[in-house]
Formats: sequence, structure tokens, C-alpha cells
Amino acid sequence: MKRSLLFGCICFFAVLVFAQEDPVLMRVNGRDISRSEFEYSYRHNAVGEDGNLSPKEYAVLFARSVQMVEAAKAVGLDTTSAFRKQQEVARARLTESYLIDKSTLDSCARVLYQKMGLKACPEQVQVMQIFKYLPQTITSRHLEEQKTRMDSIYRAIQNQPGLEFSRLVEKYSDDKQSRWIESLQTTTEFEDVAFALSKGEISQPFFTPAGIHILKVTDRKDMPTYEEVADKLTERMRSREILDKATEKVVERLKKDWRYTPNQAGMEELLAIGKTGQTLFTIDGQSYTGNLFKWFAASHPQAVKRRLDAFIAKSLLDYESKNIDKRHPEIRYALQKSNGEYLIKEVTRQKVDLPAMNDRAGLATYFKFHSSDYRWDSPRYKGVVLHCADKKTAKQAKKMLKKLPENEWVDKLRQTFNASGTEKIQIEQGIFADGDNKYVDKLVFKKGGYEPVMSYPFTIVCGKKQKGPDDYREVIDCVRKDYRIYLDTYWTRELRESGKVEINQEVLKTVNNN
Repeated sequence: MKRSLLFGCICFFAVLVFAQEDPVLMRVNGRDISRSEFEYSYRHNAVGEDGNLSPKEYAVLFARSVQMVEAAKAVGLDTTSAFRKQQEVARARLTESYLIDKSTLDSCARVLYQKMGLKACPEQVQVMQIFKYLPQTITSRHLEEQKTRMDSIYRAIQNQPGLEFSRLVEKYSDDKQSRWIESLQTTTEFEDVAFALSKGEISQPFFTPAGIHILKVTDRKDMPTYEEVADKLTERMRSREILDKATEKVVERLKKDWRYTPNQAGMEELLAIGKTGQTLFTIDGQSYTGNLFKWFAASHPQAVKRRLDAFIAKSLLDYESKNIDKRHPEIRYALQKSNGEYLIKEVTRQKVDLPAMNDRAGLATYFKFHSSDYRWDSPRYKGVVLHCADKKTAKQAKKMLKKLPENEWVDKLRQTFNASGTEKIQIEQGIFADGDNKYVDKLVFKKGGYEPVMSYPFTIVCGKKQKGPDDYREVIDCVRKDYRIYLDTYWTRELRESGKVEINQEVLKTVNNN
């Protein structure tokens, strides 16, 4: 009883100490924000137009961003498949930054590039293949049957030089396309074979995680420079399933951190007969059995020892990835930052950006109440310039336009005067400022002069001078920009008034702003 009480006191004291070390700095809509979370965001974002913002200045912006995230969650944006996908990608990238050293990754990429050069690896090869897809759940009996079948096809190719490879592809392959592949575009196993073959050469049957292949290279291109493929090489290093130099040290450290304990009996049985029902090892007390290894091995057709090493490494890395934000608070905050940025962007798109682009009623109403903001510095002429073949046509056209709305002018003129095959009128419609059109300058603004258009010597204008646009669509880009600012401001005020922000100013003063 005393021991239990003592343990409880120690735990409570530890909580108090942690709370004192990392106190609540603010509360936004009921959500507590610790000082460490605020400091992480401050270090990464507190740069304004005039330099670094003070913690007090940044606190206002930070509280607003938290309110926006909460608004996004309120409408379920954190439950969408798009959100979950970006969450997985962000977590993978952040985890990688802790599990793989970037300088090591770059050096490994350069080694891989050198190996490409030694193999005279081209930038592209054109390939066709006899391919059989092998599912991860394939039985050992079915796997052996497929291997035997591909070996038989390969022997036929060797013994019958005149046998057309394309006919075999058409008859036996799950992939019947001939295609170009770039360096680093497919799996390592596939490229190791493809780029080692000469033009016209055919490979022996080989395995990749996708299945079993017999490959023929039908053409080749030159090798790229390291700079041209550096990003793809680095991506290749990220995607490798086999333990490499970039993770070896990490895996050894994780074995200690997570109390990795091998079961020698289970491993010896697996290496001896290729399978076992025993536990192979434990990680943090959790057992990893021969059955789990079987699922992993189905998509990794390699030697058993190599598959076991890869399985151990992947299990440790996956376990660390699953728990990494618990061991490293900065990872948790980085994930929150990534998730928050996505949610803010998406909720802003729905609340502000889309209406600003597509809400015609809202745009029209905004323009109606702010039309004076769009007045021109000097009057403009809104109407048409008509170049007519004769005086009678000019008179008829002007009379007709007086009875029609402006948006029907051009169509009606063409139907009436240009539909018979003989064009009697040339038409220019628009909004013309002083200097835009020499005919408008002379006939409306009474400036300058012009030479009549050949074959259309009678030029008239029909329209009116005005101080500003009549319709928001005439200045749509400006109205959309201003309407967006209005929507954003209104939404910000709505968030502020409907939510509650409490900031502990004493804790804010202790923020490390270095």
C-alpha cells in the first residue's frame, strides 16, 4: 500500500514538474496550447514583412490559425480521404528526416550513380517482356509452378533462335506493351536486369516484388548526368525495402531503444527449412512470428537470410515510425503544422476562394454597393463602331440598335446585314478609353482624325459615354479580388466573434524567441 502510494505521489510530482516546464500558453475555443507547441510554430513561421514578429504579435496570428483549423474540423475536412493521404505523406517525410541522414542519402545516391555508369546504364531503354503477376498471397506450390513454366519458356527461346519474342509476349505475358522506361522509374530488381542487357539481348527469368519476368531490350539511349537524375536517385534510396547504408546505424540503435530480442530457435528453423510457426523476435515486448514473415516474404522473392534481415529492419523502422511523435515532440508539432496548413488551405478555398470566383449573385451584389470604387479616371465610351458599305445600311443599323439590348447587338447585326454572303458591316464592340480607337476618338471624344475603311466608307458609332462600368463582368478580375478580401475579412471577424481566445501573458513573456 505504501509502495503504491509512493509511486502515485512520484507520478503526480512528475506531471506537476512537466506542467511547470511546459505550461499552457493559450486556450483557443477550449483547446489548450502549450508553450512548446507555440514556440515550435513561432520558430518556423514568425517572419513578417518587416522582419521577425515578437511573440506577442505572433500570438494573435497563431490564435487565428488555430480557429481556422477548428473551423475546418467542424465541417469534417479532417475526415476526407484527401486529408488522410496528405497526412500519410507528411508523416512519411518527417519520419524519414529522423531515420535517414540526408548526407548519407546523398552519398548513397552518388554511389548508385557510379554503379549505373559502370554498367553503362542508359537514360532510357525500350523493353518488352513475358511477365506473370504474382500476388502477395501466392502459395509456395503456385510459385514453383510459375517458375517452372517461365524456365520452360526460356529454354524454348534458347533452343529456337528463330522464335519471335513478340509472339511469346502476346501468348504468355500479363504485360503485352512495348515501352520506354527511364532510369529510376521502376524497381531496382527490374532495372538491374534491364540496364545490364545489350540491345536485342534476352534475360533469364527473374523476380521482382511484382512477379516473374523474362525481359528483352529492343533499344537504348545515352546516360544522363548526375544532376539530371539526383532527385530520382534520392527518391530511389527512399523507396528501397532492403536495408541500406542510410538506415543501418539507425536500425542498430532501434534494436536497443525498443528492446529487440531475437528467438534463435525460431530463426534457425526458418533458415533451415524456409518457414516456421515460432516467434522470430520481439520488439518492445511485441512478438513477430514466422506467419508475419511469410506475408512479408511473399512480395520479396530473395534468399531467406536477406528476407529475414529486411523483415527485421522494416519491422523496427515501422514501429519507430508509429511511435516517433511520442518520442520526439517536435515531430508531433511538425505533423500538426502540416495538417493545419492543409486544413487552413482547404477551408479557405471553400469559404473564400471558390465564392470569390463563382458566386455570381455575391459578386453582383458586392459590385452594386461598391460601384463607385470602379469608376474610371476619365469617361469611356461603351458601344459599337460600325463600318458600313453604304449610307442606307448605316442608317438602318443605328435605328435597329436603339430597340435592342446591348448583348444582342453583334448577333443581330450579323444576321441582318452579313448573312446573305455579302458582308455589309464590320463591327467593333467594347469599352473604349480616349486613345484606344481612332474612330471613337474622332466621333465621340472629338479628337484627331481617321481614313475611312476601304469598301466600308461610312463609319458610325452607337453607344454612350459613362464614368464607370454598368456590370461587374466588365471589371471581373478587380471585383473578384476585392470580393475575396471582403469574404476573408468577414470570415475572420466571424471566427473572432464566435470563438474565445485566452492568452496567459505571463507565460507568453517566457517564450524563447531566439
